[in-house]
Amino acid sequence: MDNLLANRITEKYSTFSKGQKKIAEYITEHYDKVAFMTASKLGVTVGVSESTVVRFATEIGYAGYPQLQHAVQEMIRNKLTSVQRMEVTAGRVGKSDVLDFVFNQDIDVIRRTMEETSHEDFYRAVDAIIASRRIYILAARSAQALGTFLSYYFSLIFENVLFVQATSEGEIFEQMIRVDKRDAVIGISFPRYSRKVAKAMEFAHDRGARVISITDSTEAPIAKTADYLLLARSDIASIVDSLCAPLSLINALIVATSLKKSDEIKQTFQNLENIWDQYGVYEKVDDKSK
Repeated sequence: MDNLLANRITEKYSTFSKGQKKIAEYITEHYDKVAFMTASKLGVTVGVSESTVVRFATEIGYAGYPQLQHAVQEMIRNKLTSVQRMEVTAGRVGKSDVLDFVFNQDIDVIRRTMEETSHEDFYRAVDAIIASRRIYILAARSAQALGTFLSYYFSLIFENVLFVQATSEGEIFEQMIRVDKRDAVIGISFPRYSRKVAKAMEFAHDRGARVISITDSTEAPIAKTADYLLLARSDIASIVDSLCAPLSLINALIVATSLKKSDEIKQTFQNLENIWDQYGVYEKVDDKSK
């Protein structure tokens, strides 16, 4: 368990009431479950009232139960195994409709992303990308889908875009050997964080590149070397990584850069439309309602 939280519990333990000791012991042994329990549910689970749970949170130095719960969530962000994710998700869904539950969770993470993402960092990142000689995009595991999406659209907007794909750290560094202060490097990483992406971002930072990190927490490995940190929440306890909020953020990056370069890329897109028509890239659908 997180040292700060553990220390708070240890220091205060002797002063706890019987009910508060039950809460402390349950948090210590089952923090992965507590991270997603309401104060009411935690109280029912350990056999105390909801008000006792709230008082416990303030007793150990938090403003309230939500702050305590947030501390536990941050602690386990990169620690839940796939099996634990399945167990937690099953408990959270319970008897709810799965489709409605997932939609509501995704709505919540997008809302929190809107509240937490720095508009200043976002627009500074857009300017840095546009001013760059070359754009490198780094992503791995489930986040690789986000990197592919961003790379596809950026390749239509910019001339020099490299989506770094490699199975080993050596291959990553080989593809990034020419990176320098004239370049922008965009790293995308969400729990469980990729070590390869973190090391590559550190390499880019050391070479003086403009480093743009898209991740979910200021404590994430790629956040430490970021010149521009773009936070997008993900559902850390979902069986499947919930990447709707990061995708929305990436959509915004694509739209913002497109608008700033609109005069330059209009002709590019017109040429593409002509090529797509000439070679029948897309299936034409007749509107039979007319």
